[in-house]
Amino acid sequence: MEQASRPIRSAHKRQTILEAGRQLFLRHGYGGTSMDQVAASAEVSKQTVYKHFGEKRALLFAIVAHEMESVVAVFGRRVGQLAETDDIEAGLTALAMQYLRAVLDDHLVQLRRLVISEAHRLPELAEFYYDNAPARTLATLADAFARLHDRGILHAPEPAAAAEHFAFLVIGRPMDQALFYGAAPVLARLDVGAHARAAVEVFLAAHRPERR
Repeated sequence: MEQASRPIRSAHKRQTILEAGRQLFLRHGYGGTSMDQVAASAEVSKQTVYKHFGEKRALLFAIVAHEMESVVAVFGRRVGQLAETDDIEAGLTALAMQYLRAVLDDHLVQLRRLVISEAHRLPELAEFYYDNAPARTLATLADAFARLHDRGILHAPEPAAAAEHFAFLVIGRPMDQALFYGAAPVLARLDVGAHARAAVEVFLAAHRPERR
């Protein structure tokens, strides 16, 4: 019984360390956070932190990976569902609204700020973030748009370009504003539904299939 509970306790400690590290990195930056602080905040020994993550750089990578997976994977499944829609306008509008709320999550915006601020010191972290968040999302969108094009629901002979058009119409300005002003005030004054509908209207003006 004792042995069976060890993996559970270990997983709980790992999650506690990740959460403590996330809060400290976002508050103090990479250079201003020490493994001693992480251990104290997580209420574990410093040896336990090193046992799970080895070094501060690895801990930050693990935090970024964990945060991205919780958002990108869920959004990816929603994009996959879009590929099966018969009502492209309604499907894209619902997706655009979810996309906006996902990228304007306060924790995610803070994380993006952290990655950008540390890009000169940890360029591999910036590359990791881009490949596993923006690039991964665009690739998932491109795959869905290719399938919709094949079904005649969307005109997207270059699905990668269509994915970029859609993404930047939906999140371009709000994301820029959130990076400068913070996510909460931007989301508070943004009419998500109206913004999503306007973005989809412009997108479909270029990518709606011609009626025969």
